[in-house]
Amino acid sequence: MRLSYNREDDVLMVETAKGKIDHAVESWPIILHLNRAGKPILVEILRASEFLTQATMIGLKSQKESLASFPLRP
Repeated sequence: MRLSYNREDDVLMVETAKGKIDHAVESWPIILHLNRAGKPILVEILRASEFLTQATMIGLKSQKESLASFPLRP
């Protein structure tokens, strides 16, 4: 796996495998590039800084809620 970030365009690219890209599927803000067999080759995250900030905040909130559900022992 190889990661690269284009700061100018704010795009994070995750190369998941080597191979020729045949087509892509987009579900904003993610573009998934697939080979002919449907195997993921490249994942592009558009507006990556915003996406990762939101994902981190959701993860922290979820972690806080999980910890709050455990009773504290004296």
